Amino acid sequence: MNNGKYVFSQVISFLNFNDFIRCIKKYDGNYKVLHFTCWHQLMCLLFGQLSNRESLSDLMICLETQQSKWYHLGMGTGISKSNLAYANEHRDWRIFADYAYILIAKARKICKPNNEFEVNAEGNVYAVDSTTIDLCLSVFWWAKFRKNKAAVRIHTQFDIKTNIPSFIHITDGTVHDVNFLDQIDYEPDGFYILDKGYVDFSRLYVIHQSKAFFVTRLKQNTNYRRLYSAKADKTSGVLCDQTIMLNNHYAAKDYPEKLRCIKYYDAEINIEFKFVTNNFSLSALDIAKLYKYRWSIELFFKWIKQHLKVKSFWGYSENAVRIQIYTAIIAYVTVAIIKEELKIKYTNYEILQILSITLLNKTQLNQLFEQPYQQNFKELNSNQLNLI
Repeated sequence: MNNGKYVFSQVISFLNFNDFIRCIKKYDGNYKVLHFTCWHQLMCLLFGQLSNRESLSDLMICLETQQSKWYHLGMGTGISKSNLAYANEHRDWRIFADYAYILIAKARKICKPNNEFEVNAEGNVYAVDSTTIDLCLSVFWWAKFRKNKAAVRIHTQFDIKTNIPSFIHITDGTVHDVNFLDQIDYEPDGFYILDKGYVDFSRLYVIHQSKAFFVTRLKQNTNYRRLYSAKADKTSGVLCDQTIMLNNHYAAKDYPEKLRCIKYYDAEINIEFKFVTNNFSLSALDIAKLYKYRWSIELFFKWIKQHLKVKSFWGYSENAVRIQIYTAIIAYVTVAIIKEELKIKYTNYEILQILSITLLNKTQLNQLFEQPYQQNFKELNSNQLNLI
């Protein structure tokens, strides 16, 4: 019989306890707390994320049946529905946000660049987008969106090379996507891939002044003039590669310098795209490929919505919602770290599915994700007589 650690205990061993303690001390999270600390709260929430619990009641029913294992799972004592609900409502969400960014920094260092990334861009490449989570207005009254609907919006800066979210900003549904650009610290030589909803030339000029690059799509009503054109290889799908200036008075005032406009035809989906960028060094085809990688952030949103708990919440206050979202990010990044450090060949989704049914097993992690050895057994010859 294996007397080792539970799988959940092995998973949380990839989390640095001292880093979390520093986050707690920064916001005085354990003030007047005797038993159920912030660390125990995080352990309960991570267990709920990894085991795919539907609600707070669902999570507590599962934990109460395993009370003898609480200590070995790192959850301490004093776990109850009321304690966990109170902690989610009142403990500062910034504790979990800061710890999520510590894990993100670690993951971006150890995770290797995506093998499918073909563009030779020296700096980091980020996709910027947001996803909206619809809520009930009568319950989540603080999350304003429409007259009869509430929502929260998760604005994300996603590192395309490592498939790790590098920056998360949570707002109510009324905040427009373009406002997220004011929250980003732009990296010199970094590429920021944006959808058409982020086209605001004053904000794009901030990216340019930060010595970073952007790639986005031009709106149909954008008024500009062509200064000159570069040669374009139309066999690659690039229809034209132009240097342009904006004509509109206010747009030209917001962005007074030259821009690069590229028309690209995607034969697979039979759509023509018009890209605009401030980068003049990469080839036109590489610019088109960069925008194509923007789809990775859509896959990230789809992944966390389907496989982690960010659509049904275990608390109703803004603080509880923020804690749950950042805990989901911690779970996602932890899975990515485990995959990289243990050299696991399974996808993140497959790892999460395996963990969800083995958290209370005592199998070693490196054995848990080994490819099973398929044994072929020959049936024994039956000596039973045929009836017919």
